[in-house]
Amino acid sequence: MKVLLLTGLGALFFTYYWADNFDPASLQGARVLLTGASAGVGEELAYHYARLGSHLVLTAHTEAFLQKVVGNCRKLGAPKVFFIAADMASREVPELVVQFALDKLGGLDYLVLNHLGAAPAGTRAHSAQGTSWLMQVNLLSYVQLTSLALPSLTDSKGSLVVVSSLLGRVPASFSSPYSAAKFALDSFFGALQRELHVQDVNVAITRCVLGLQDHASAKEGVRAWFVRQELNVTAAAAA
Repeated sequence: MKVLLLTGLGALFFTYYWADNFDPASLQGARVLLTGASAGVGEELAYHYARLGSHLVLTAHTEAFLQKVVGNCRKLGAPKVFFIAADMASREVPELVVQFALDKLGGLDYLVLNHLGAAPAGTRAHSAQGTSWLMQVNLLSYVQLTSLALPSLTDSKGSLVVVSSLLGRVPASFSSPYSAAKFALDSFFGALQRELHVQDVNVAITRCVLGLQDHASAKEGVRAWFVRQELNVTAAAAA
């Protein structure tokens, strides 16, 4: 069922990318770490960064899908594209991913957190095991990646983009552990955004709350928006 796909997409991209003085050339050479890059919104984001000449490190769970996206990004003009297959359910993985990106790119200008996970097969949705797994993938790995990348983003006066869900604002039946993770995600990054402002740390944080969606419509929605708006990813950092 298609429900409110553009509830989040339209508002998020208008708010984040709109600026009268945006120069698309500002993305040329930008160093980007993008998670959840093998399909859907993450895949389309990778392609648009590639078109604008950004250097990319892409990560997702499945290596075969990542390889396809990497090949397409190279065809679209990305000067450097690296990938690392990573399972964010493992607590050791976020450190490996960030260190890989820093080694390959020499630093970061953008951290785009877009990965997610449902409860693994064989676990009950409301069990402690299933809830712990969901929290690691959908919340704790985001915190780990941010903590590890923040020093580099601070040096570059970079940007952090967090893709979340409407279920983190409006809970729905049969989604309690996932909704809990998304509510916590929204609260954590909302508080962090204020803390960085108070500390005069020039790292922009944009929280992108997407409505419920199907993947095909998500891809078309992202593609159409970026064609119209020319992917202004520096507006939030300048604000």
